[in-house]
Amino acid sequence: MILKVLYAIQGTGNGHIARARELVPILQQQVDADILISGIQSDVSLGIPEDYKLNGMGFIIGKGGGVDFINTFKKCLTRKFITEVRELPIEKYDLVINDFEPVSAWAARLKGVPCISLSHQYAVIHGNTPKPDKKDWMGKLVLANYAPVQKGYGFHFQSYSPNIFTPVIRKEVRNLKVKNGDHITVYLPAYDNERIIKVLSDFKEENWQVFSKHCPRPFRFKNISFQPIENQKFLQSMAASKGILCGAGFETPAEALFMGKSLMVIPMKNQYEQQCNAAALQNMGIPVIKSLKKKHSPQIEDWLQNQMPIRISYADQSAELITKILKDSENLPKPKPITSISLF
Repeated sequence: MILKVLYAIQGTGNGHIARARELVPILQQQVDADILISGIQSDVSLGIPEDYKLNGMGFIIGKGGGVDFINTFKKCLTRKFITEVRELPIEKYDLVINDFEPVSAWAARLKGVPCISLSHQYAVIHGNTPKPDKKDWMGKLVLANYAPVQKGYGFHFQSYSPNIFTPVIRKEVRNLKVKNGDHITVYLPAYDNERIIKVLSDFKEENWQVFSKHCPRPFRFKNISFQPIENQKFLQSMAASKGILCGAGFETPAEALFMGKSLMVIPMKNQYEQQCNAAALQNMGIPVIKSLKKKHSPQIEDWLQNQMPIRISYADQSAELITKILKDSENLPKPKPITSISLF
């Protein structure tokens, strides 16, 4: 019988936090569960008190369309990461449920505590899910070793295998009043405002509502409005939009599909997970462009004029999923402890 669970969340990026807001209350109804968050770049609040807030080992998003590796490695603070792993009292837990969170995953390996994945990343590296044509051995290596686990359950745009489930759609999204307005909602955190203006201002007939990580206060440039990222305003903009232009993350495209919005995605450079997401979305009929550059303007124009929305009524499987994980984990063997940390 599982008595004590640690739910560990990657705090870099909004999707992990948004998913946890739905799953953690269900988990806490069934077991005694503590919450751990590590990471440094989320724009969404969990809304539930966490028991551990750690630095972890996150990725820094740049302004040119991809991961900022220089600042990422500066922020990783390898010595601090190892200290966090060794000092986390992981041994007091019967089970770790891990959403791509490295500190708890490596602490569990060091001390022989059962640890399972409940993440989009588990689904991305699964053999049944779509992959990009271009190979990325480093990207695959990072996803496979960043937060090692014994067993996994994943989320993806479609259920590609028995342990891969469709997206967790937040209640606040399910309860939105959706309508087709006259604007396009834009969320491209890997691009600075200047690049967005350079490309989107050419489409003078469109009304663009941009939510920017690089925008301390609202402003407008011709037909493009910019505002800081704020959860409720962003959701209201999405719900009232006629289309959504965003990165190839998981949460925002999934919510766009649930709302039945016309969708175009731009995967981040040097980000294997987003390249895989883009491949999956493209297989579903969603247009994908490689980068936000003027040479891709004809594809944007074609999307604006011709793309038909795709609506997917994702069922709420949250309660059944938590029950399944806890039941399956009762027979999960205790792993053999390791003696050192080796990410690759």
